[in-house]
Amino acid sequence: MNEFVDMFSNSDPEAVSTSVKLLLLLTVLSLAPGILILMTSFTRIIIVLSFVRTSLATQQMPPNQVLIGLALFLTFFIMAPTFNEVNEEALQPLFNEEIGLDEAYERASSPLKEFMAKHTRQKDLVLFMEYAEMEAPESVQDIPMTTLVPAFAISELKTAFQMGFMIFVPFLIIDMAVASVLMSMGMMMLPPVMISLPFKILLFVLVDGWYLITHSLLDGF
Repeated sequence: MNEFVDMFSNSDPEAVSTSVKLLLLLTVLSLAPGILILMTSFTRIIIVLSFVRTSLATQQMPPNQVLIGLALFLTFFIMAPTFNEVNEEALQPLFNEEIGLDEAYERASSPLKEFMAKHTRQKDLVLFMEYAEMEAPESVQDIPMTTLVPAFAISELKTAFQMGFMIFVPFLIIDMAVASVLMSMGMMMLPPVMISLPFKILLFVLVDGWYLITHSLLDGF
């Protein structure tokens, strides 16, 4: 602990630079979950994948770990150009001591703002801007993160639920058809889910459902 304190109190520029880098790294790591969930494509992806599992009524198949892992790697794939730009424009110059922390923040937020603004509905953005009594910005870069992030989050939620509704429709039709057949046969004590589950899985496999879902998610970004 004393060594950690001494490192910050040291007057050596190199030691101070290392301390700043360490502090910055710890800060980023502590905020990483929030950044990943609210400022990337992760929210939409994990909600849509959860809707797929719910509509299939397969209980815990695929497991949560598989869905989260798939959502993470899809997020990294979609966000790769944005993350690369942040690294090249902000992180590397900061680590090379070419720019300061304030300028690094501005450079890092720029590509993130462009990504979020591209997928944020104007209605959602206006909601938070009017609540904060802000004037209309001249460009995306003039929108503060405190306004853009929640607007982007609720836009992603709406898009994800729209996709979830479209996913539910064909499986709902199968459930209704199976329930009608069972009722007409007088087998009302037999749960329709037990009969419809194999048909829903068969339909999902025949249409290559995972490919279609992934294709739709990638096209959305």
